[in-house]
Amino acid sequence: MTEKKKHKVFIEGAITPIFICDSIAKHSTKTSIGGHSIFLGQVRNDIIETKEVTAIEYSAYDVMAEEKFHEIRETAFKKFDLTCMHIYHSLGKVKSGEICLFVFTSSAHRKDAIKACNWIVEEIKANVPIWGKEFFGGESFVWKENK
Repeated sequence: MTEKKKHKVFIEGAITPIFICDSIAKHSTKTSIGGHSIFLGQVRNDIIETKEVTAIEYSAYDVMAEEKFHEIRETAFKKFDLTCMHIYHSLGKVKSGEICLFVFTSSAHRKDAIKACNWIVEEIKANVPIWGKEFFGGESFVWKENK
C-alpha cells in the first residue's frame, strides 16, 4: 500500500478572496461534482476586558499539525462520498475581518459536501495543534482560547 500525497495546508498571512475564487473556479471542469460546501473562518474583533482584538497571530507545531490535517483528510474521504477536498489555514498575523481558515469540499450530492465540511471544521478545532495570539493594537496580546 502506498502512502497518499500530503497536501500543503498552511498559508502565510490571510487567505485572500482571490485565492478562494481561484480555488472555486478550478472546479468548473469537474462535471461529476453536484455540490460544494465552503467554510471560511474569519478573525473577529472581539472585545476582551475592554480591549478590541485587531489581529490574531497563528503559530503551529508544523510537523504534527500537517500530520493531523492529513489524518483528517484521509478520514473524511473514507467517511463521506467526496470528489474533492481542500483545507487551508493561515500562519502568521491575520487582521480582524480577514480569512484564516478555508475548507472546501465537493461531492456528487450536496449533503455529503455539507456534512463533510462541518465535520472537518470540528475536527480541526478539536485536534490540530494551532495556537493564536490575539493582538489589541500595538504589541499587547493574550493567547486565544480555542472554542
